[in-house]
Amino acid sequence: MSRVKTEAVPRRLHLNVNILHSGFVPSAWRLDDANPRAFVDVNHYVRVAQIAEEGKLDAVFLADNAAIVDQIDFRPITALEPTVLLASIAAATTHIGVIGTASTSYNEPYNIARRFATLDHVSNGRAGWNVVTTADLPSARNFGRDAVPDHAERYQRAAEFTELVKVLWDSWEDDAFVGDKAGGRFVDVSKVHAVGYRGRYFDVQGPLNLPRSPQGHPVVLQAGGSPDGRDLAARHAEAVFSASQSFEESAAYRRDLNARAAAYGRQGVKVLAGLTTIIGSTEAEAVRRRDDLIDQIPWRYSLNRLAGTLGIDVERLKLDEPLPDDLTLPAGGNGNHTFFHATIAQARRHGYTVRELIRSLAGGTGHRVIVGTPEQIADDIERWFNGGAADGFNLMPDALPSGLRDFVDGVVPILRKRGIFRSEYEGTTLREHLGLTRPDHSQSWRKRA
Repeated sequence: MSRVKTEAVPRRLHLNVNILHSGFVPSAWRLDDANPRAFVDVNHYVRVAQIAEEGKLDAVFLADNAAIVDQIDFRPITALEPTVLLASIAAATTHIGVIGTASTSYNEPYNIARRFATLDHVSNGRAGWNVVTTADLPSARNFGRDAVPDHAERYQRAAEFTELVKVLWDSWEDDAFVGDKAGGRFVDVSKVHAVGYRGRYFDVQGPLNLPRSPQGHPVVLQAGGSPDGRDLAARHAEAVFSASQSFEESAAYRRDLNARAAAYGRQGVKVLAGLTTIIGSTEAEAVRRRDDLIDQIPWRYSLNRLAGTLGIDVERLKLDEPLPDDLTLPAGGNGNHTFFHATIAQARRHGYTVRELIRSLAGGTGHRVIVGTPEQIADDIERWFNGGAADGFNLMPDALPSGLRDFVDGVVPILRKRGIFRSEYEGTTLREHLGLTRPDHSQSWRKRA
């Protein structure tokens, strides 16, 4: 019997850009070509997205906070609501995905299901939802709470929240909308279903009040490195945003996440590692750019930010001494696990003093920073990708839009030449960019009927 030989589809690198207002480095807004009002200027975000689309990146990503959690006397903050801003970006682009963060701690599933299904409709299938819980006290107080909900409780709520959002996305079958002018039949109501969802946290009748969106489900992403966060990702996420400082740490994280997903009967979850790039035509030029940016950050700002990440009093940090030995998870384990562990790992691995740690993080909070030429950065990306440490990267350029322009003009052509990144978009939806299938109508509403 003859056999048809099939060729495996080559694995492709995935690249997103996290539009952190003026850029990842806290002093980016002070550059000569920077706009201090960029954090609330829609044109700034649109321009960054257009550069990303020019480079054929998979998506733009927006983080979110429900409170002021940074030092606004020095730097801009995440201010604009992501889905509203992403709708504007979608209108000004044609292919690039639009991923927004929405917390399960201070929202309701029906509103989030509707908001992201709407974004998927208006973007013609380019939307993604980054599922997070919220661990800071200022946000809790903005929603009438005196304390942050317990870590385990936050993730239990998040798991039920995410399940219910997906059930709502399935409450219309794909062909429920008819639009038959001659027959006067608009919707086949037999294919629109109440969900009758009753769980521990939520009681929702449904159905959603709009048809199933172009992707079936907007892409579900997650960003949390704790065991509870990994379990949530394994159950529901199709990609994760991670924070790992070393190849070995990221590879172990990816193996663990894929094993957890397999235990739920799911295929592997794509790991998109956070990566800040500081690029120069020579290594010396890149180092100079980094130093110029860091020298414009007040030490008081960096110390306060690091102390907040570690959950300790700032007076415990001495610039020319190592971190204290007795550090434990912030708020008794109820704070941000991911950045705490990433920051500690960076300090311990290299034996850094506090001053050296702050410089290595470029004034940031736990994400990996590469300083070098386009060739050096492409080498690093290729090593992580081909070595199985990541499926791609969530880019956080030092400054925006200039740092992204340097990446698109300098690094992307090298990655294309090496055959690991696309030259053109091969589809029009975010799912197609990420190599994900469109979910079948699961009729999950039936389980709740």
